[in-house]
Amino acid sequence: MSGFCFFEEICFCDRKAHNSCILVSHAVKLELLNHLTLDKKRITPPGILMLCLLALVFTQSCKSKKKLSEASPAFTVIQTAKSYRGTPYKYGGTTRGGMDCSALVFHSYYSIGINLPRMSADQSKVGQKVNLTQVKPGDLLFFATGKRKNQVTHSGIVTEAAKDDIRFIHASSSLGVTEDYMSNSYWKKAFLFATRLLE
Repeated sequence: MSGFCFFEEICFCDRKAHNSCILVSHAVKLELLNHLTLDKKRITPPGILMLCLLALVFTQSCKSKKKLSEASPAFTVIQTAKSYRGTPYKYGGTTRGGMDCSALVFHSYYSIGINLPRMSADQSKVGQKVNLTQVKPGDLLFFATGKRKNQVTHSGIVTEAAKDDIRFIHASSSLGVTEDYMSNSYWKKAFLFATRLLE
């Protein structure tokens, strides 16, 4: 008796290259016979099931990243923030010649008519708090990067949200306006909470 398991699409994520996903069109055919062997190791039915589950997980993980509509306010906020990439960091700065994290958030939201406070601590009091596992592009992330562990001193804007990681843009004191991942141990430790201004 033969069994067949087909996967039309296998998805691999390349985080180092900062590519969301690389989709590889692939048809995998696994034929299970009573004594089927591969590389001299017998493949059992549980093994076949595990392969099926892994392929499904990879596919669903990549498909969880939905592309934002260009008409959405979040798209405008994110594109505005990205237009500042490469801008050097300057404490208290508000221009392309130099800016800090709260200025990046301020300008990005001002592009859609939302006038936020100038300081990160004050910006953190606007909007509704959301669980980190529920954040969406356009949401704000707040961090404690100073000596006080519970005091908001830094902010960023979510640009991508997937089950395995969250990407955000911010003005780094060392790199200027750049993008980072929440999986980074530094940001994971410094994270306080997230807020949502857009529905």
